[in-house]
Amino acid sequence: MSIAQAKRFTLAEYHRLTELGFFHEDDHIELINGEIIEMASKGTAHEICLRNLLRELPKLVGDRATLQSQAPIALPSNSEPEPDFAILQNRDDNYLSGHPQPADVLLVIEVSDSSFDYDQDVKIPLYAKAGIADYWIFNLFDNYLETYSEPEQDNQGKYGYLNKRIFLFHQLINFPCFPDLSLNLVRVFPPKLNF
Repeated sequence: MSIAQAKRFTLAEYHRLTELGFFHEDDHIELINGEIIEMASKGTAHEICLRNLLRELPKLVGDRATLQSQAPIALPSNSEPEPDFAILQNRDDNYLSGHPQPADVLLVIEVSDSSFDYDQDVKIPLYAKAGIADYWIFNLFDNYLETYSEPEQDNQGKYGYLNKRIFLFHQLINFPCFPDLSLNLVRVFPPKLNF
């Protein structure tokens, strides 16, 4: 007797389904470890934080790097997450030839409210395994920024980051890829209201 198993997709199969119109434009989905994951809806605080980052990040990064928002990055193990923001190395073709790969990624940023557990439990090992050097989570529950650096694999074969730092909502943080640039977190975190 065979046991039922979930179908896992390759990146090529996932792209083909997209080309065939299997997914709607409004679908909030990602391919993670071969599984198509439907993402949670974004709350008001999440949207405010995204808008604030969309205002601040382009001013700071400028032409030094490529900034993308809610767009795919291609990772090994048949994953194509769409982080809220990614700061990428500039490329002459502006990524026309393909989605950014781990070597292109300088920093991944997620904004987390309802997706917080997912961003920690699933995305940390995913990004660490891919060798993404720096990962930030804007934790809207606790109103602080969590930064992760130095990806590693532990003795049990699990992936994670050696360093985790917390920055409070009123602090400044320097970008790991551009240490001379700092982001004032007061301009990013939404005011504490009852969302």
